[in-house]
Amino acid sequence: MENNKNQLREKLNDYFTNIFEKSLIDEIVDVGKFKSFKKGELLVDIGDEMTHIPLILNGAVKIIRENKNKDEILLYYLERGQTCSISFVNCINQSKSMFRGVVENYTECIFIPINRIENWLIKYKTWREYIIDSYHDRLIEMVEAIRSLAFTNLDERIKKYLIEQVKIKQNKNLNITHQEIADDLNSSRVVISRLLKKLEIDKKIKLGRNKLKVIKL
Repeated sequence: MENNKNQLREKLNDYFTNIFEKSLIDEIVDVGKFKSFKKGELLVDIGDEMTHIPLILNGAVKIIRENKNKDEILLYYLERGQTCSISFVNCINQSKSMFRGVVENYTECIFIPINRIENWLIKYKTWREYIIDSYHDRLIEMVEAIRSLAFTNLDERIKKYLIEQVKIKQNKNLNITHQEIADDLNSSRVVISRLLKKLEIDKKIKLGRNKLKVIKL
């Protein structure tokens, strides 16, 4: 058990030591639950009971919302050092999750129980600032996602999406299908395939089977 706590402390110190004071990190080590996820696994699903919030140690998680027709809309990504403030609100309100978190690549995180989250808002200024900043950042990302969906043409959205994928995966070679892109951009596979082919003709990307390489966008 002590070994596990030491490993958890090392992972926390790798990023959060410049954000949280030592006493807060000590408490996170004491109560936090460490979990790891493979690509494609669910961090959380729509309708799940929310009792903890995640701190992302490394990796990336895609946050998705469903409309009444079960169409998925990509809201934003969670990356290293971030948390999902929507899950925080769900926890506070004791409501079920209204989003789905799909792991994009191998991800490690720490889950913090809701009772500590509320106490730390009063006890630690750094925690309060972290949660407020996280809520602000996620809200801006959601507004941008809605703005992009409503006002930006699809070819520009594809370019932005691929740039984001390269950033998240730190690799210009992306193992991704046309259908996955279509799902994330709330479009059809046929339309996405046509626009990707145009990007290839323009020498912006190179297409392969269930993969593509970003050359210059």
